[in-house]
Order: sequence, then structure tokens, then C-alpha cells
Amino acid sequence: MSFCCGAGMIGSFGTVRHQKTLVHNVPIMFCPVCNRMDVHPAIEGEFEILVEYAQGDNAREVDFSDFVTVDNLPDLFENCTMTDDGNYAEVLKQQIDIALDLLGIAKGLEDDEWRDALKVRLQHLSERLRNYNKRKEMSRYTA
Repeated sequence: MSFCCGAGMIGSFGTVRHQKTLVHNVPIMFCPVCNRMDVHPAIEGEFEILVEYAQGDNAREVDFSDFVTVDNLPDLFENCTMTDDGNYAEVLKQQIDIALDLLGIAKGLEDDEWRDALKVRLQHLSERLRNYNKRKEMSRYTA
């Protein structure tokens, strides 16, 4: 498993900016708590080569999936705690559930430091879920 600030990294596909070039549909791992985002290590070499070519051609945007075929797609995110299959709110809810379970264990162990860290994690996740739902609701009214 891949971990970041103590939370599990989530596997997904996203857009990555490298200098002036945007690369879409890149396999990534991200942390919903501290916002860390990494290009998936299994395709990092291909990503760097694609970016180098794109920047040499002065391309502002490229689509990773147009140039690179990921052979082991089903196994790609096996080291992530979960994957974002297009339902970000559900991922956040699952992360909140995990943190609540861990909070119960931390309380039972009387580990105040861990308990406090989990409370901070829960605050971040809850705030992120609230903001996501708010944006989703706003987009309904503007569409």
C-alpha cells in the first residue's frame, strides 16, 4: 500500500501539469487529506518521456492515453487503499469511515497523539466532502 501523511493514497487518473504542459489521463495516486499527488511509479518513465517530447513540440496539452498503453491496468492500483472510479464523494466517505474506525482504536489504546492526528484528518476529509458537495450542487444550478 502507498501511504502519505498517514492516510492511504487513492489511485485515479488525472491531469498533471509539468511546466507549461498539461498531460491528461495520467495514472496518479493522491492523498485526500494533504493533497499530495504523485504520478504512478509504474508509468513514471513513460510520463517523463512524453512530457519531454511534448515540451520539445511546444504542446500545451497532451493525452497520456493517446501515446502510452498501460499493459497492466487491472493491477496498476493494487498498492493503493482504494481507487477513484468517478465517484469522489464515495471515496471521501470511505476514507472518513476508515478514519472513524481508527479513531475508536486510538481511543481504546489511549493514544492521544494518534487520536489528535485522526481528528485533524477527519476535519480535512469532512471539509473536502462538504466543499465537493457544495461545488456539485452549484454546478447543477449553473448548468
